Amino acid sequence: MKTKKQVCVIFGTRPEIIKMAPVIRRLEQTKAPYFVIHTGQHFSYEMDKVFFKVLKLPTPKYRLNRAAGETGDHGVQTARMLSGIEGILLREKPATVLVQGDTNSVVAGVIAASKIPGIQCGHVEA
Repeated sequence: MKTKKQVCVIFGTRPEIIKMAPVIRRLEQTKAPYFVIHTGQHFSYEMDKVFFKVLKLPTPKYRLNRAAGETGDHGVQTARMLSGIEGILLREKPATVLVQGDTNSVVAGVIAASKIPGIQCGHVEA
């Protein structure tokens, strides 16, 4: 019996949440195994919560505890996200990572995924 490979969806900004919502819904419709990493790049939890509620999205399995939002320094943001994402990907071992856009969250997610053998990267653009 063949098992389905897990997909990891990574986002960190409100526009990414909105644009990845149809992808998440499709994963759910097809019963594809997946999980979500929210980097917290836009770090207002209350604001994010509204988007999850309105778009009827499940709570992310992983949230990087505002790791990105506490500083305006893009290098520090990206490094913290990269470290957090890498640890999660090493534990979960997804077959594919999906990202959207061109944010620090996307850069960190793709770098982490591309350095781990066996993970494919997919980029979704509106």
